[in-house]
Amino acid sequence: MHKYGLLLAAFGVIAAPSFAAAPRATTATGVVEGTLEASGVTSYKGIPFAAPPVGNLRWKAPQPAQKWRGVRKADHFGPRAMQLPLFGDMVFRSDGVSEDCLYLNVWTPAKSPKDKLPVLVYFYGGGFAAGDGSEPRYDGASMAAKGIVTLTVNYRLNIFGFLAHPELTAESPHKASGNYGLMDQAAALQWVAKNIAAFGGDPARVTIAGESAGSWSVSAQMLSPLAKGSIAGAVGESGALLGLEPPQPLAVAEKKGAAFAAQIGAPTLAALRAMPAQQLLDTMKRPDAPWFAAIQDGYVLPRSPVEMYTAGEQAKVPLLAGWNSQEGYYKQVLGEAEPTPENFGKALQTMFRERAPAAQQAYSGDVMQAATDLAGDLFIAHGTWKWIDTHARTSGQPVYRYYYSRPRPGQTGAGHSVEIEYALGNLPSNKVYSWTADDFALSAQMQDYFANFIKTGNPNGAGLPEWPRASSGKGSRLMRLDAPSAAMSATDDAHHAFLEQQRQNQISK
Repeated sequence: MHKYGLLLAAFGVIAAPSFAAAPRATTATGVVEGTLEASGVTSYKGIPFAAPPVGNLRWKAPQPAQKWRGVRKADHFGPRAMQLPLFGDMVFRSDGVSEDCLYLNVWTPAKSPKDKLPVLVYFYGGGFAAGDGSEPRYDGASMAAKGIVTLTVNYRLNIFGFLAHPELTAESPHKASGNYGLMDQAAALQWVAKNIAAFGGDPARVTIAGESAGSWSVSAQMLSPLAKGSIAGAVGESGALLGLEPPQPLAVAEKKGAAFAAQIGAPTLAALRAMPAQQLLDTMKRPDAPWFAAIQDGYVLPRSPVEMYTAGEQAKVPLLAGWNSQEGYYKQVLGEAEPTPENFGKALQTMFRERAPAAQQAYSGDVMQAATDLAGDLFIAHGTWKWIDTHARTSGQPVYRYYYSRPRPGQTGAGHSVEIEYALGNLPSNKVYSWTADDFALSAQMQDYFANFIKTGNPNGAGLPEWPRASSGKGSRLMRLDAPSAAMSATDDAHHAFLEQQRQNQISK
């Protein structure tokens, strides 16, 4: 055998000289051949981590990927999960949509499997309805250049990923249905545990991260028995399953799924599985189509997320999480009414009835800002706060909270998802905005914070403003991420105290 072939056989993956073959890694299912990027990072794209969930495997737990002979090219992204074009800010580099979507992508700086580098597994956002691991904002090359083996993972979405149905529950060995997308993520983590060493990663140092639905997914995987023991740290950007609208119980989700199946002319599981994928996807365009998302199925999510975190049943790992300053929009509270105290009072009366005076006291000050804060809290911020606060109480692990407030150039507030390119070092991939030196400086700072946390469980490091640990209860310390960034004490305690009381009122009804 040629001496480079011996090296490949011995190490599984090497940084190949320019005159040698492309880099390769040996996984449990076969050899993959990647691409040595100009940056020195090696990428492996479109690696199958499970069998295609098609035919009779539609709405089943992900099954093991088939082994292959020879060398499989891993130089392009696999297809993205079945989805409609829902969000204008999503840019894909994958080749169309397909039910055959369970692929992951690896970017590694390792020169040998012996490097044992920390690992980042990133789950995309998109409301459990859209998104893909090929999106440029999630590209892993920049994080890999920081010494981290970085992965993006595809998972099933919408009706394909989260349909609960009585017949599906009956055929399941766990007597549960729905949450197939969360099962896909857990299967990817199991793949990482078995295979990441071949890419120079350390399976004992895996941090999971995500934004929006990806962050909800992180909060779910920290609870799920399927991911037990596979997580060393967690990063959540805007979202958790601990909001005021908890995941639906299995029985409720089953009824919803069965009713919709009947509405689309496929009342049986056999008829649903026989429906062509595109036809099934098109049913998501119907005005009566439900929004399919994570549910409390008794298996992937054994109990209420709030109850489980409160009882300390989550993965006891360091957590870094937060949200943005404009997760919502004041018109979501006020409608087309002018932002006056009187109109805000009327809106609060409609929303909270007898608790309107308490809401007015909690959300005082400038009306437009108060309405913006309330909209964001109800959408995503309060659930994220509850996650941070409860994990700080019950995990015994360090928790770091952030508040991101830097608008993109030309915008007036830090809206939902705008921090992703900053945190992952991917500003150049977004050509829509004229990024400034301040933007690049903030991105470098955020990426250093995130990289430090992935490596050590602590975001702090040389040359960075000190990021204090968060605490439960009032006055938690946090890092305001902006130009410039600075540590501060929470100023929104009254918001969350009011909404926690709202939660208790809902439970008691």
